[in-house]
Amino acid sequence: MKKREFLAAGVAPAAVAALSPIGAWAQSGPIRIGEINSYKAQPAFLDPYRKGWEMALEEINAAGGVAGRKLEVIARDDGGNPGDAVRVAEELVSRERIDLLVGGFLSHIGLALTDFAKQKKIFFLASEPLTDKIVWQNGNRYTFRLRASTYMQTAMLVPEAASWKKKRWAIVYPNYEYGQSAAASFKALLKKLQPDVEFVVEQAPALGKVDAGAVVQALADAKPDAIFNVLFGADLAKFVREGNTRGLFKGREVVSLLTGEPEYIDPLKDEAPEGWLVTGYPWDQVNTPEHKAFVDAYQKRFKDYPRLGSLVGYVTLKAVGAGLAKAGGADTEKLITAFRGLQFDSPVGKVLFRPQDHQSTMGAYVGRTTLRNGRGTMRDFRYADGAQFQPSDAEVAGLRPKD
Repeated sequence: MKKREFLAAGVAPAAVAALSPIGAWAQSGPIRIGEINSYKAQPAFLDPYRKGWEMALEEINAAGGVAGRKLEVIARDDGGNPGDAVRVAEELVSRERIDLLVGGFLSHIGLALTDFAKQKKIFFLASEPLTDKIVWQNGNRYTFRLRASTYMQTAMLVPEAASWKKKRWAIVYPNYEYGQSAAASFKALLKKLQPDVEFVVEQAPALGKVDAGAVVQALADAKPDAIFNVLFGADLAKFVREGNTRGLFKGREVVSLLTGEPEYIDPLKDEAPEGWLVTGYPWDQVNTPEHKAFVDAYQKRFKDYPRLGSLVGYVTLKAVGAGLAKAGGADTEKLITAFRGLQFDSPVGKVLFRPQDHQSTMGAYVGRTTLRNGRGTMRDFRYADGAQFQPSDAEVAGLRPKD
């Protein structure tokens, strides 16, 4: 009987392990990928993300899998809590006998999984968490990261922000690892280009608990020339609505991470701001052949349009497939070697994992928000290649522990 048949029959995982030694199973069964994410806590991004990796999984297996073996994903919810994420990761390793781990959305959970990978010596591809620490201060040989980090995304925005010569800046961000990392990167990079800049007020509400009226009033009272915003999801919607009502954005430039992503700009509808400088994903305006093929396949499969989560989920599994193929299987040490310098094709072009810090060069779309046909979207956008927005190798060496 196969392992899943034992499980269906109610046989305990320990009994299955005894009947199916890990070496034999690892060589004959599917390559088992553990996937952990905050599906219930962050559905706007992660429901499309799941569809994305499901589509990639279907494509890889339809083509014969990798090294003659199919891929199998065992997905679990982390409850939006680092402790639960580690507990679930332990269950995936000990009970489900996964070969590698992927996932993560919230940055503090990504850091917990990064440490878990180091302790358990298991390969981990962090798909979405954006904090710089995942590949720098807390980086380790077992962890790689796909999405452009907070440093990279702020570096894409700062040159234009500096060109405005706005001296007095306000900053608003969710008070957890991602928001703190983004704010720190923005302040350091802007100060480097514009030494006389002043940060006159900071507001850091707890994630999901923004008091938009109080935040907007505090920013307005400081009379900033420009605003850097890192809020997303429901917090962003409340901030935009209250800011529009009180005239906070009138006559002020706004730089805003993630606001151009469909997950966050679509719910704003006709309240979407005009002219903010953002990172995002104008899925319906990207006309490269590889991207159009992805969009067409996604719409055919799900009868829906892709969000950025869809793209990230899809590219995550494509990266895993490419790495497994290069490694010739799921051996952890061979996977690490394979991913260092791994280059593969994606809907946004070629992506490479840098050997020096395990960060991918997947970029982001940068442009201005606008209203079109009663909904928010992006205009005047460009694709910013992540390879162009990295610190020097010497700087990375100073930030990252030696493996």
